[in-house]
Amino acid sequence: MARTAAALHILVKHKELAEDIIKQLNKGAKFDMLAKKHSTCPSGKKGGSLGEFKKGQMVPQFDKVCFTGELITPHLVKTKFGWHVIKILYRT
Repeated sequence: MARTAAALHILVKHKELAEDIIKQLNKGAKFDMLAKKHSTCPSGKKGGSLGEFKKGQMVPQFDKVCFTGELITPHLVKTKFGWHVIKILYRT
């Protein structure tokens, strides 16, 4: 079982915007450009990069997707912070 993962994410307040971002990604939009434009998280300035993190380091809903979700495919997750579009890069 993986103990670490690396991911990109875009944090927004509204589900509709998160769903629109996923549609744009599926049409070929660049994740880092959308993160810089829309994300309310400080990581948005870095293209949404969260770097590598350990299992259990993120809030439970976010953590679950990062350690069980399909790699590279955009995922939509709601947490206490808002709506996240998550792209899991790898697990180790």
